[in-house]
Amino acid sequence: MERKYIENICAQIYRKFPEVNGAQPAVSERPDNQTLLIFKGSAATTDGHTIQRVVRVVADSNGKILKTTTSH
Repeated sequence: MERKYIENICAQIYRKFPEVNGAQPAVSERPDNQTLLIFKGSAATTDGHTIQRVVRVVADSNGKILKTTTSH
């Protein structure tokens, strides 16, 4: 996947999931010309605990996000 598409996807994910803002995704190629991007970050809960956030994004070769999943 071209770098400009990855940067566009990152911007969209940072807006939607601010707890992973600035995290560089792990990028891997998938079958059918798809790319998997995995973002990892953390956030503080209201009671002061820290939780890990993992956001997985599957995108096509043109940078269109096909699927987003997250853990919390």
